[in-house]
Amino acid sequence: MECVTARAAGTIRDIMRDLSRAIRMTTWAAGALALLAAVPASAQGKLEARYEVTLAGLPIGTGSWMVDVSDTHYLAAASGKTTGLLRVFTGGQGTSAARGTLTSAGAPLNAIYAATITTRDKSDEVRLTINRGDVKDTRLDPPRDKDPERIPIEPAHERGILDPMTASLLRAPEAGDPMQPATCAHTLAIFDGRLRYDLKLAYKRVEQVKTAKGYAGPALVCSVNFTPIAGYIPSRYAIKYIARLKDMEVWFAPIAGTRVLVPIHAQGPTPIGQVVLQATQFVSTVVPTRASAK
Repeated sequence: MECVTARAAGTIRDIMRDLSRAIRMTTWAAGALALLAAVPASAQGKLEARYEVTLAGLPIGTGSWMVDVSDTHYLAAASGKTTGLLRVFTGGQGTSAARGTLTSAGAPLNAIYAATITTRDKSDEVRLTINRGDVKDTRLDPPRDKDPERIPIEPAHERGILDPMTASLLRAPEAGDPMQPATCAHTLAIFDGRLRYDLKLAYKRVEQVKTAKGYAGPALVCSVNFTPIAGYIPSRYAIKYIARLKDMEVWFAPIAGTRVLVPIHAQGPTPIGQVVLQATQFVSTVVPTRASAK
C-alpha cells in the first residue's frame, strides 16, 4: 500500500510540475510578440500586479509581477510561490526577470534573462544572453540531462526566439483599438533555456474585468495552443496532454501610457480541474519621460 501511495504521489507530483510550467508558459509567455513594434515616442508605463492561482477552485499559488517599459528599454520581473495543494506536492517558489534594450524600430536588441525555480526536491537556474533574437550565451544549473528520450536542443532552436519574460508583453498594432483581433493573431517562438516551444494565439472575444485593486475595463481574450519543439520528453503524459489542449485562454489588459498589454487572467483545463490565474491587483501608471516633461 505504501508503495502504491508513493507511486501515485510521484505521478501527481510529475503532473503538477509540468502543469505549473504550463501555467507559466501560458501567462508569463503568452504574448511573445512583445515589443516587436515601437513604443510611441515619449511614452513610458509601469505596472505593479499581484496574482492568485487556483486549481479546481482551490488555491495553489500566488505571484507578483512588475513591468517598466519605455521607447528604448524594458524590464519585466515576476516572483511566485506554491500554496495549498500544489505546495504539498512541490513546495516551490521562483523568480524570473528580463532586462533589455530596443532598436529605434522597437524590436528587442539585447536582453538578459534569468530564472530560478526551487522545489522541495531540487533547484533550477537559467541565465540567457540574447542578441536580436539569437541566444549568445546559456548558463544552466544543473546542466541539461542526457535522457535519450529527450528531443535535443539544436543550434537552430536558439535562433529567432524570445525569452519568456521579454515575451510577457503583448504589443498592439499602432493604429486602431488595442482590443482588435489582429493583436492576438500570431504564432510565437519561445525558448526558456531548457524548452523550445511555440504558442499560437488567436482572437476569441473582449471581456469586461475588474480587479480588487487597480484596473477596471476591457480585456482582450486570446486562445493559446502549445506546441513543444525541443527539450522535452515525448512520452511524458503532461506534455502530451497540454499539447492537445484547445481551451486555454489568456486575457490581456493595457499598461497605461503605452500600447502594451499584459495578462490579467488566464485559464485552462487540467486532468484534475480548471486552473485559473487571476490578478487581484493590477495598477499601471504613466511615467513622464524627460522629453514629455519639457
